[in-house]
Amino acid sequence: MATLGAQSEHPDPTLESEDGVLIKRAATELAELDEITQASLTKWISTRPKYVEALGLSVGLSKEKLLNNLKFALGTAGYSTLARDKPRDLIEYLDDSFGLVALLHAQLNRQYDFSDVLVARAGTRAFAKRASDAGRKLEDEIEEIAKTLGLPYELRGTFVGRDNQEAPFDLAIPGKGSEALIVVAAKGFDSTGSKLGDAVREVEQMASVRRPNQYVMAVIDGIGWNRRKSDLAKIHAKWVSNDIDGMYTRATLGDFQNDLLEAARMKRLL
Repeated sequence: MATLGAQSEHPDPTLESEDGVLIKRAATELAELDEITQASLTKWISTRPKYVEALGLSVGLSKEKLLNNLKFALGTAGYSTLARDKPRDLIEYLDDSFGLVALLHAQLNRQYDFSDVLVARAGTRAFAKRASDAGRKLEDEIEEIAKTLGLPYELRGTFVGRDNQEAPFDLAIPGKGSEALIVVAAKGFDSTGSKLGDAVREVEQMASVRRPNQYVMAVIDGIGWNRRKSDLAKIHAKWVSNDIDGMYTRATLGDFQNDLLEAARMKRLL
């Protein structure tokens, strides 16, 4: 441990990167436009496809979130191609969904100080908190269904399956540990990354240790899965092979409630 050393130097936050220069150019050109409308932005971006990321930042979208949302709404994450071939569709989507025109008006006409710079640098923390809140929202919804059905439950822990093996859960009925008869994974992500892979492994682990008398269900949602379809397919395959008893999204929570009710009755929990 004493011989370990840092692998990178601390970056000077005041030095401009190539991406920073590009963003500044985009901001300067936006400020010089005679008017900010869908029509003017469509014309502007059609010859400046590299500036799409700056438009995403204008509405609070990181590059990853921008790509995920474009893939979800317009069928492709290739924003340069969209800017050249379908600039109107691109601008209309960013404006209708995120208020691009209004936000540009508000931000281009505002004066900023050093405190705003520091807040902007801390922006990733805010995004991380929102991502956590989004995932927790899905857990809250399945918890509410358990409450509505009058089922005893516990949130977030581990349950004991065959041969005393353990696996994680987000909702367990009637309780955790060896008491668990119904376990549910709730995995909602609008971003992509290692968390989706971790979610798949958790569901696979739940399926692999379950006892014959235990139900395993997975509730997933979020546009992040659009760019990780192979991971999504792995969970779906567990459902098709009956290794898990159900797979649901927020749009099919009605089916989840019905299946949870049936499983609870089978286990004489109601």
